[in-house]
Amino acid sequence: MNIGFIGLGNMGGPMAANLAKAGHNVTGFDMADVSIEGVEMAASAAEAVTDQDVVITMLPNGAILRSVAAEIIPAMKRGAVFIDCSTVDVDSARAVAADAEAASLLLVDAPVSGGVGGAQAGTLTFMAGGSDAGFKKAEPLFEVMGQKAVHCGGPGAGQSAKICNNMILGATMIATCEAFALADKLGLDRQKMFDVVSTSSGYSWSMNAYCPAPGVGPQSPADNDYKPGFAAELMLKDLRLSQQAAASADADTPMGALAETLYARFVEEEGGKGRDFSAMLPRFEKRGRG
Repeated sequence: MNIGFIGLGNMGGPMAANLAKAGHNVTGFDMADVSIEGVEMAASAAEAVTDQDVVITMLPNGAILRSVAAEIIPAMKRGAVFIDCSTVDVDSARAVAADAEAASLLLVDAPVSGGVGGAQAGTLTFMAGGSDAGFKKAEPLFEVMGQKAVHCGGPGAGQSAKICNNMILGATMIATCEAFALADKLGLDRQKMFDVVSTSSGYSWSMNAYCPAPGVGPQSPADNDYKPGFAAELMLKDLRLSQQAAASADADTPMGALAETLYARFVEEEGGKGRDFSAMLPRFEKRGRG
């Protein structure tokens, strides 16, 4: 396929490179001066998308997505597929989908899970929203860039699925870190704590696959001085998106709101920026009841 790719940062760059390695013709654009193996660089976003079968975007937030979409949608050919892999607010995803549909484009909102490592290895998971026709055309590219793609529903459904998932993740990681800190103060050995909880009703991905306690469970960022696999500031971004969506949908999400508050404090006041989101554990270790 002929593919335009807008946003070639830590995630978009490896994704575009994998598409080029698979034999697709990829033309890219980024505001930064970057070079991606196998990707021909264009002078503007509009130039990168002209006459392409598929356009993929990987952008930082909804405002930038709306701005880029306003520039590229008029330049895209009718019937092309517009795949947005950014993680943005649901309202922005739906607004861009409506503009794309009005221009006879097939838009798929497809945020990803798997981080930079998954982007490099081609093992991302895509949570896709949009029409059946759009998803069907995008699916072969998802197979190149990732290991799994789930069609979650209509426009905005991909974003909805991601922020709901990450709201659960943020809340469960906090609960897991709290429990380890409490166990320490009760004199309970961390390995024994893991052995019980990981095989009992406290089982969760945060405990079993990504344990925040160093030296316990499978290898995780906790075993690398909490250098990020998933940075705390990115978790904060997703929690804020979840609460923005909750406000828009009139949904009561007190645990999600509290998780947002705690990660905001951690990132903005307590030195958590640049650390893995599981570094909440050393944060709780240092704190008392008050």
